[in-house]
Amino acid sequence: MEFYQFLQKEAIEQGIEKFVVGAIITNEKGQIFLAKRKQDDFMGGIYEIPGGKANKGENIYDTLVREIKEETNLTIKKVTSYIGQFDYLSSSCKKCRQFNFKVEVTGGPVLLTEHDTYKWINLEEVNDESNISPELRHALLVYKFNQEQANQRRK
Repeated sequence: MEFYQFLQKEAIEQGIEKFVVGAIITNEKGQIFLAKRKQDDFMGGIYEIPGGKANKGENIYDTLVREIKEETNLTIKKVTSYIGQFDYLSSSCKKCRQFNFKVEVTGGPVLLTEHDTYKWINLEEVNDESNISPELRHALLVYKFNQEQANQRRK
């Protein structure tokens, strides 16, 4: 848990007011799970990785576990890597930082509670996906790079 505490402490020192988490979930084909925000929601209609904001006093790891269960009905089995972070202003103009992690999940079926629909995309399609934020594209490209490097090491 030290790493999660480090991330939160650093964010607080940098004036971040709200913590948000995101989870990169892949299926057996290596495709990435994206969920489409409801049209009447903040940034409605775009695709995102599942996640959400921390409750007051909640740490990043517990937020990640709770949000993925709430939004997808999937259970985090393991966090396999930290993909990075990005900052943005919330709809209420608060400074937010989204921490992104690659996770392995169990359970199912997928049941959406906060999104209209979902889809799986191939890593090669990340650059072609027009309906995601630039910040998410960046996080997914970091993940793609890491996967490519891991595959190179295995050869």
